[in-house]
Amino acid sequence: MAATLAPPAPREAAVRRARLLNRVTIGYNLAEGVVAVLAGVAAGSASLIGFGLDSAVEVSTALVLMWRLRQERRGGCMSDYDRRATRLIALTFGALAGWVGIEAVRQLVGREGPEVSVIGIVVAAVSVVLMPLLARAKRRLAPAIGSRAVVSDARQTELCALLSGVLLIGLAANAALGWWWADPLAALAIAGVAGVEGVRAWRAESLEDTCCA
Repeated sequence: MAATLAPPAPREAAVRRARLLNRVTIGYNLAEGVVAVLAGVAAGSASLIGFGLDSAVEVSTALVLMWRLRQERRGGCMSDYDRRATRLIALTFGALAGWVGIEAVRQLVGREGPEVSVIGIVVAAVSVVLMPLLARAKRRLAPAIGSRAVVSDARQTELCALLSGVLLIGLAANAALGWWWADPLAALAIAGVAGVEGVRAWRAESLEDTCCA
């Protein structure tokens, strides 16, 4: 009788699925970020540019997580790798919050209203639907892997979903009602949420089973 291959262990299967979701995250956010930034520059929209930069941050977060998941091949305790990966993720949150916040204040003070961006509205609407599904899938894997970095990456995807909603409201209000100030206010909200998430990720403790091989 031919030998049958044993199914992968739960942790190994979770790591494989996390890697797959990580690749999906990188691919989608690269496309989303490029479109959002180009549309934001064309419309003069701080919130749309900030959203595009958040996509770049999410790509960098996914790359950090890719490095973290590669360390699984080494075996042994993952806590040091996990801590470094989580701190890098926190720094990307902080960088996003700083730039977007400054730009939003500049536009509010200068009373610079953006032009209507139909492309931006479409991008935000698509992300509102897709990002919560991706975040939920990531969060389910974190306990099996025992990785705080996976949790932080899931929170970044949840943040993207939240910011998609904020962006959609700001862009729609500007397009439908002519509320120019809705865009920089949406950008300030993006900066504030990113800053809070950065601090939370920096202070996060490792999950108790991070050392599982």
